[in-house]
Amino acid sequence: MARFGGLVASGLQDVTHDPAALDSSGFWAVCADFEGRTVCARFSSVRREEVPAPVPGAWRGPAAGQWATSLDREAYTAGVRRIRAYIAAGEVYQANLCRVLSAPLPDPGRADVDALTALLARGNPAPYAGTIRLPEHGVEVATASPELFLRRDGRTVESGPIKGTGRTEDDLLEKDHAENVMIVDLVRNDLGRVCATGSVTVPDLCVVEKHPGLVHLVSTVRGELAEGAGWPELLAAAFPPGSVTGAPKSSALRIIEELERSPRGPYCGAIGWVDADRGTASLAVGIRTFWIDRTGSAPLLRFGTGAGITWGSDPEREWDETELKASRLLAVASGTFEQTGFEQTGRTVS
Repeated sequence: MARFGGLVASGLQDVTHDPAALDSSGFWAVCADFEGRTVCARFSSVRREEVPAPVPGAWRGPAAGQWATSLDREAYTAGVRRIRAYIAAGEVYQANLCRVLSAPLPDPGRADVDALTALLARGNPAPYAGTIRLPEHGVEVATASPELFLRRDGRTVESGPIKGTGRTEDDLLEKDHAENVMIVDLVRNDLGRVCATGSVTVPDLCVVEKHPGLVHLVSTVRGELAEGAGWPELLAAAFPPGSVTGAPKSSALRIIEELERSPRGPYCGAIGWVDADRGTASLAVGIRTFWIDRTGSAPLLRFGTGAGITWGSDPEREWDETELKASRLLAVASGTFEQTGFEQTGRTVS
């Protein structure tokens, strides 16, 4: 099954790794790992259904103290300093440095990411929240993503890159705005490779968007797909998302491979849906995302967190940003977060 906002898809028909299928027919759930593995699943039935209220005991998450990180504080801050050295040498302007958190599941046979989604919907509501549960195909993902990777309506395509994070708007620095503008330029270039000449625009730049426990700077980049360009061409041009790689993207990807110690998997990839019959789609950047990894002897729940590193980055502050992004969600997944009121997302122009 798959769940996106108020839509639930069931009745699995086809599964493919070829994004060309998204230009055919039917309703598809899509999960693309950061490393490039893509699973496209077509469902026969789509119905409107709001996320149900959490059922007590339906989700048993890891204990709060069981999470391990692929990069500890010392390794992460050393990585920030290394990226700043690359920036000083002119090899990159910005690179996203991430770490993957992992914890054993207390009852992996009963672990259901849709039950986790119900908790996330109450504890961390997000505009691009979703679930894809295909354990036989190695996909068990629950995302509370705040970030739009690609939206399509016919030939119009739109991206909403996030760069810049703080607890409040007052925490946002000049560095955060510069970081956002750099990634907007990268996304403009990515979409420009598959959009009609002159059609790529930036309707919103550095808008402050409020989310539970933090704020982000968000921009909008929009264009019209060129004749003959479909999903394979669009994903080839835009993936992986620029906001979670860096600029130039090729240099940032090389640095990420050097410094990170764990595959990102669906974290920082793409998660969402494509309605090929209506020509509409919404794919989120796979941040604020949990996934179950059953490849080892002991199934693990994984979660990723990271930050964009620029010349103006302070290593300790960047580590703190990764902690801020993770703390609320880990508490929800571990069952230690107590909801004190429903917090709506909203946006105000900065």
